[in-house]
Amino acid sequence: MASTGSTSKAVGPTDPDSLLQTIQNAGPATAGDLLVSGINQRHNLILIGLNGDRLHEESCRLDGVRREPCVRDLFAAIIDFTEGGPSQPWWAFTPTCEARDAARTKPDSFAP
Repeated sequence: MASTGSTSKAVGPTDPDSLLQTIQNAGPATAGDLLVSGINQRHNLILIGLNGDRLHEESCRLDGVRREPCVRDLFAAIIDFTEGGPSQPWWAFTPTCEARDAARTKPDSFAP
């Protein structure tokens, strides 16, 4: 009797939106933000070396919508993870991102 078992391998998601959602911390909204920014692959090399702040700014510019700062923190978490960092929630990156914001807006000197 011939085998009736399936020989096909299970295939994961193939559309860019679903692939991006396989990245730690990336859900449907984040995948959409990444797609708008031109990132359409889950492959780690696509995200390595990117800057979460710049990615956030670019995503806002392209969409014409100013997103919450937590989206920037989320991008930072995703980039760190794809660069080999440990899996961490996005809010673990909030203090670092806020410190950068404060340094950028801090006046160099006080004028009388």
